[in-house]
Amino acid sequence: MQKTLSFILALGLTTSTFAQPTPIREMGEVPTLAEASSPQAGKLSAYLMVYHKDQDHGLHMTISRDGYTWTALNDDQPVIGGDSIAEQHGIRDPHIFRGPDGAFYLAMTDLHVFGLRDGKRNTQWERDAKLYEWGNNRGLVLMKSRDLIHWSRTNMDFTKLPDQDDMKWSEVGCVWAPETVYDEETKQLMIHFTTRQGNGRNKLYYAYINQDFNTLIGPPRLLAAAPDDAYNIIDSDIIRVGDTYHLFYVSHQSGATPKHAAAQHITGPYTFDEYYFDGERQGHEAPNCWKRLDSDTYVVMFDNFRRKPMNFGFVETRDFFTYHPIGYFDDPTCPMKRTNFSEQKHGAVTYITEQEARRLEKHWNKKH
Repeated sequence: MQKTLSFILALGLTTSTFAQPTPIREMGEVPTLAEASSPQAGKLSAYLMVYHKDQDHGLHMTISRDGYTWTALNDDQPVIGGDSIAEQHGIRDPHIFRGPDGAFYLAMTDLHVFGLRDGKRNTQWERDAKLYEWGNNRGLVLMKSRDLIHWSRTNMDFTKLPDQDDMKWSEVGCVWAPETVYDEETKQLMIHFTTRQGNGRNKLYYAYINQDFNTLIGPPRLLAAAPDDAYNIIDSDIIRVGDTYHLFYVSHQSGATPKHAAAQHITGPYTFDEYYFDGERQGHEAPNCWKRLDSDTYVVMFDNFRRKPMNFGFVETRDFFTYHPIGYFDDPTCPMKRTNFSEQKHGAVTYITEQEARRLEKHWNKKH
């Protein structure tokens, strides 16, 4: 108990109260996609994507009914301003997860990369780049909601964690690209993220977190690192298919390139492979894998930050061995289309019901 308590982070928790709370499903009752799509649960028939933009460092949302054509809420203005929730007055790398309790878990990097330019701070980075390198943020923004409109929030500063043998958290160099998953073996929520000590190699770590999404349960542990720690790996994304956990990540071995690994347990050990191929020759990052509803096809979406303007690319797979590139948003031959947004970055997709989609559209579109 004492060891667990030592990892409690007492950091700026803001809560919202719902007029009619949704009944909570116990975390141990893990619904399958088929169960969650049943008439009793409300059929999951639409898609919700979150992303950020360099122009405003806020949270954006877009909805699709078919997984191909997407329309941004709030006319592509932020639905949550990064300056209102983040210590650095800006967020990046948002990820959204629909938990087995029916709630939505939103995890984001607390980082504004243009803080000096935009008058958010008087230095290029939060701390000395000679010691902590590019970006060098300290923590994350974690939020939970039952209706995707009202949210509770925790700002989690990892420099306040106790130091460990493999990581001196008081000297953490960055905490980037968090994602939330559910460990069906331990029946716990888990976050995984990119981090490093000082200006060392970027690696992937994970930690269990409580159902309120505001307290770590035990210390973070290493999820994956490059062989012999020879290069940086970042931007982890995990999806379970059958009895296999698929890890997509970005390797900096020779530029920034998404890669794939697999394991029989969510925490690994992961076996790295060379099967993933998206056909992209420029540097790209932020892979996010999601399944097309009522289909056996999986999509790997990635962020090409070197394209002008920046855009998302897509590949499809059915077996995680063969991958078929289908192009970028709005390419003439690509089925993926945007109706009212552009220059989106680091996206993630989850599923929603038609009722949830209409509620979001009614809430945000009434403002225009």
